[in-house]
Amino acid sequence: QVQLVESGGGLVQAGGSLRLSCAASGSVDSIKRMAWYRQAPGELRDMVASITSGGTTNYADSVKGRFTISRDNAKNTVSLQMNSLKPEDTAVYYCHARERAGLHEYNIWGQGTQVTVSS
Repeated sequence: QVQLVESGGGLVQAGGSLRLSCAASGSVDSIKRMAWYRQAPGELRDMVASITSGGTTNYADSVKGRFTISRDNAKNTVSLQMNSLKPEDTAVYYCHARERAGLHEYNIWGQGTQVTVSS
């Protein structure tokens, strides 16, 4: 089974930047796609950015042009570079992996890392 650990969250002023990292361990060969989600208090968890094994990326409209997702297959990590941060980006950010095991698929989540953007 895959395990995910996020790091890099913190407090930043509006207009600043942060870089989040997610380290995967365990059955890393079973991962089909990785993504970053975020969830503000009382809100649904929404996908921010995703990246496939082949490097295809997808972004939420709210972060296009500001966030960049990347992966390092050798290190089994996925990163999210966040620039031009806005207060509305404040949320807990979760790393996500879609794991394929035989005929089954599993959604694997990290523990989350807090990102707070002050105005």
